[in-house]
Amino acid sequence: MVRKPNIAFARNLYQAYCIRCKSLCRELRMPQTAFDILMFLANNPDYNTAKDIVELRGFKANLVSVNVERLVREGYLDRSEFPGDRRKTVLACTPKAQPIIERGWQLQESFFQDIFQDVDEASREIFHRVMEQVDRNLNGIMKRNE
Repeated sequence: MVRKPNIAFARNLYQAYCIRCKSLCRELRMPQTAFDILMFLANNPDYNTAKDIVELRGFKANLVSVNVERLVREGYLDRSEFPGDRRKTVLACTPKAQPIIERGWQLQESFFQDIFQDVDEASREIFHRVMEQVDRNLNGIMKRNE
C-alpha cells in the first residue's frame, strides 16, 4: 500500500519558517512578504520579475506590487527594463540589501539544520533524490496537461 503524504506538511513547513523569520523581520521592521521577496530574488537570480515571484511563490500580485514598491523606495531593490521587452521590469537586490540577505541565509541554514535534526546523511540524500524525482514527475504531468 502506498502511504499518502501528510496534507499539512507543506503548510507546516511554511508556517514553521515564518515563525523562525518573525523576530528578524520585526528587528528589521520589514514585513514577512518583503523579506521573502528579497530572499527569493537572492536565492533565484534567474527569476527576477514580479511575475516570477507571483507564479513561483504563490503570492498575490497586489501584495508583490506593494512590497516591491516599498523595497525600491527603501533602497533594497532596483528596477530596470527587461532587455527586449520594456513592458517587463527586472528586479535586483542592491548592496544595501546584502546584510539582510546574509542574515536571511544564516536563518535559512539554521532552519534547515533544525528540520533535518536527527536525520542521518544517507536519509537526507535519499530525501533530496526523491524530491528531485517527484519534481520531474510533477513537471511531466504539467507538460502533458498544458
